[in-house]
Amino acid sequence: MEYVNAFWVGGAICALVQILLDRTKLMPGRVMVLLVCTGAVLGFLGVYEPFARFAGGGASVPLLGFGNTLWNGVKEAVEQEGFTGIFLGGFTASAAGISAALIFGYLASLVFEPKMKK
Repeated sequence: MEYVNAFWVGGAICALVQILLDRTKLMPGRVMVLLVCTGAVLGFLGVYEPFARFAGGGASVPLLGFGNTLWNGVKEAVEQEGFTGIFLGGFTASAAGISAALIFGYLASLVFEPKMKK
């Protein structure tokens, strides 16, 4: 049942995003920001963790999961460092993911760029 929940929840999120892209004037970047902010807000409200337990991998659609990771990082940093944790927590919590995205994006540009110029 875990796979079924992951499949339909992840599919529903992707379908909702596609509807937003097709039926509104929202640009893809704004939809991405909306998903990250939604993950952070769900984490703030305490809804993301039960949702993730129910939906498994379907709830961790990269942008929702990234927003929740940012929220958790900020929350922990504020508890430890106070006000400055607001600015530092998101960076420390998401540094590995951001670094991986940059590295793989750069490697992909090296592999695919020569083919795109032809």
